[in-house]
Amino acid sequence: MTAQDDLRVVRSLDELAGLVERHRGLYVRWSRGPEIDLREVSSTDDLTGVSLPGLSASPLGVEEWWEGRPVRVWVARRLHDYAHLPHDKGPGVHPWVLTGKETARGPDNEPLVTDVRPMCRLDQQVIDEAKAEVARQGNPWGPLRRG
Repeated sequence: MTAQDDLRVVRSLDELAGLVERHRGLYVRWSRGPEIDLREVSSTDDLTGVSLPGLSASPLGVEEWWEGRPVRVWVARRLHDYAHLPHDKGPGVHPWVLTGKETARGPDNEPLVTDVRPMCRLDQQVIDEAKAEVARQGNPWGPLRRG
């Protein structure tokens, strides 16, 4: 059994939204998982090949300006923005949630996190629900993606 197998699996968007409501400082990372990432807590800038001082991750915490709107929609958007990564980066890439210390910002202004503690991994159902939630919005948007 691997360390990843020991991680709790979140199976619904509502379950993830509940975690975000109860815990501060959560991030989502799209990679081959903590078992690989924690060998050397560093990401690499895809454009330049520069080693970064931490794992690049997206914050899940709800910003104050969201002003009481549904956390489910917030979390759906945070996942939807990067849902293209498993396709772009290849087999085995999936989202997992972590806590840690933000130590710097990467070239895309993303947080770089150290002192990483894996919290859970996300089932594909969560991503499917996030995509459906975004599609239900009045002004649907596309994922963040460079051409």
